[in-house]
Amino acid sequence: MDTMNIFQELKARGFCYQQTDEEAIEKLLSTERVKFYVGFDPTGNSLHVGHLLPVMAMRLMQKAGHIPIVLVGGATARIGDPSGKKTARPMMTLETIAENVACLQKQLSRFIRTENGEAHFVNNADWLCKIGYIDMLREVGTIFSVNRMMAQESVKSRLEDGLTFLEFNYSILQAYDFMVLNRDFGCKLEMGGQDQWGNMVAGTELIRRKLGKDAYAMTINLLLNSEGKKMGKTAKGAVWLDENKTTPYEFYQYWRNTADEDVEKCLKLLTFLPLEQIGELCRYKDERINGAKEVLAYELTKEVHGEEKADVARRQAQAAFGGSEAELLTKEVTGAETVVDAMVAAG
Repeated sequence: MDTMNIFQELKARGFCYQQTDEEAIEKLLSTERVKFYVGFDPTGNSLHVGHLLPVMAMRLMQKAGHIPIVLVGGATARIGDPSGKKTARPMMTLETIAENVACLQKQLSRFIRTENGEAHFVNNADWLCKIGYIDMLREVGTIFSVNRMMAQESVKSRLEDGLTFLEFNYSILQAYDFMVLNRDFGCKLEMGGQDQWGNMVAGTELIRRKLGKDAYAMTINLLLNSEGKKMGKTAKGAVWLDENKTTPYEFYQYWRNTADEDVEKCLKLLTFLPLEQIGELCRYKDERINGAKEVLAYELTKEVHGEEKADVARRQAQAAFGGSEAELLTKEVTGAETVVDAMVAAG
């Protein structure tokens, strides 16, 4: 993959939900080595399955030569993002937030290469916590329209149940983050979940009006199943990326049990397998789809927990459930070096 086709790659895999200027973004990603950012608020001490889409999008962008700025929101976590929430998030202590920031930065660093300036890790507490309230109002207060902020989905959806002034400020802080990263790092693109659209557009507008520069926003689809429900929940709760909260075996089994109709989508979004290979794996919709599920479970467990733990999880699953469709296919196909090769050949 190279920088000439990364936007089309993201579209083909199903990442792209909404963009401020699709043509300009595609041209930018095809002609420059772009610095872009994705933000993660440390509301817990681990990422969960819902975070995998922006993480995988970052990795694809980095593989194409672009430079991710990974922002962990040590300041915005003190406020709480109202997007997608029916009630206000519980207030965390500063000690808890600091601990969560450290955990998330460590976890995210496993996915993103940082050598030779290939990525930057930042914490918005480094600038937001240093700004005086009056200074902030004078600097950006005249730029934000209350009417426009009220029209944002994250605000509108909460008006009946009640939205605090604290949460109402969140959009301004996220926009300010983008402006700081544009000014100090040359960041031209923000990527985030589709529920962040209003906050992200506010950032592009702030940059245009304060700095006189063009900046862009691209939202990523949420990880939903075929019924439109968020993936990553089990009877025990969320599926975490921290093996102390969700073991590699539990993680593997979650993906092994993916619904038939969701397997191809998950392979496109959550693995680096070529699209042609994924099409071959998912060509049949009968019992042979179980082999594709095993490939999904193994590849994703390998990405999150490493090859050794993925191998162990797969062996545990085979022992518990009596064999492996993918393993049987491997044995049947002469010269197949991997499970994926075997399945494609057998198909």
